[in-house]
Amino acid sequence: MESNFVDYVKIMCRSGKGGKGSMHLKHVKYNPNGGPDGGDGGKGGSVYLRGNHNYWTLLHLKYERHIFAEHGGNGGKDKCHGTDGKDVYIDVPCGTVVYNAETGKYVCDVTYDGQEVLLLKGGRGGLGNFQFRTATNQAPRYAQPGEPMQEMTIILELKLLADVGLVGFPNAGKSTLVSALSNARPKIANYPFTTMEPSLGIVGYRDNKSFVMADIPGIIEGAAEGKGLGLRFLRHIERNSLLLFMVPGDTDDIKREYEILLNELKQFNPEMLDKHRVLAVTKCDLLDEELIEMLKETLPQDLPVVFISAVTGFGLEELKDVLWNELNAESNKLAALTAEDSLVHRDKDMTRFAEELADEGEDEDIEYVDIDDVEDLEDFEDFEYEDDEEA
Repeated sequence: MESNFVDYVKIMCRSGKGGKGSMHLKHVKYNPNGGPDGGDGGKGGSVYLRGNHNYWTLLHLKYERHIFAEHGGNGGKDKCHGTDGKDVYIDVPCGTVVYNAETGKYVCDVTYDGQEVLLLKGGRGGLGNFQFRTATNQAPRYAQPGEPMQEMTIILELKLLADVGLVGFPNAGKSTLVSALSNARPKIANYPFTTMEPSLGIVGYRDNKSFVMADIPGIIEGAAEGKGLGLRFLRHIERNSLLLFMVPGDTDDIKREYEILLNELKQFNPEMLDKHRVLAVTKCDLLDEELIEMLKETLPQDLPVVFISAVTGFGLEELKDVLWNELNAESNKLAALTAEDSLVHRDKDMTRFAEELADEGEDEDIEYVDIDDVEDLEDFEDFEYEDDEEA
């Protein structure tokens, strides 16, 4: 059965070209010296990205292979202005990052509801010959063409926006914890890889405060080499302020499992190790107090450790306190404010996404026109003339 969770798509986008200016000379019996009256062409439509909190996946764009804006209309006689092409708005979930599919370079990202980002600018319309009349050139017989359109093939990649990201092996109790702390109802079962797609839950705190927790499919040792589900879903915790590592209390070596998880994150993106971390030892309903005290001495001392049981509720309030304090720690806020860019995708290589999408069809050769290189419309050398002079 095909999943409804789609977190990356590839689309070819094109803005509209500007309409041609009209070259028209007015000559009627009641105005024999009417002169030039060619109108300007309309501007082409632009392509925008727009954040929409009603979407949480890119499923609605999965089969949208091409998105084209309208071309501008040509100018007409009697100084009639060509119609402007309609702009196109691509609604995406908050947290969507855009890359150029051809170069893999970062283009932009959409992070909040209602945010509009100009992706491709429509071409300006050409000027009609009415705009070129002068005292020494009273009947100009030329007009400008419209500016050309822009084209780009883009990759949209969704990164869920959450405060706390859960990291753990399969069956570590991540989905159980999310269901216990929030109203989210992820699938829970007693076998590995129960969670096949990320999910979000809003965790209520004291005084009507809350924070968002992201549950992703479990990772295993060797995920960086593609074992299990690989590291595909780790992109959804790249933007999280805090990482909550979850290791079951009945594990033979809790510290070793934590270090394995930490190493897999390092293989995916070393910058993720700079985030604040909390270790939760789960399934503590299977442990007694004496064993818990013994385990505390063997655990890492460089991060907060909380013993919990999502089934019985043991330690959940303490866990929420620790998470809230870490989220609001001055060092955590300072890191977000002083970072050159809190997003960790600027120089990301998108080759692997291009390979995954290669079997969906080959792209045509696309020539990308940078409209900023055109300083003046009068620099166009190839003018197209419209000679519809009336007899």
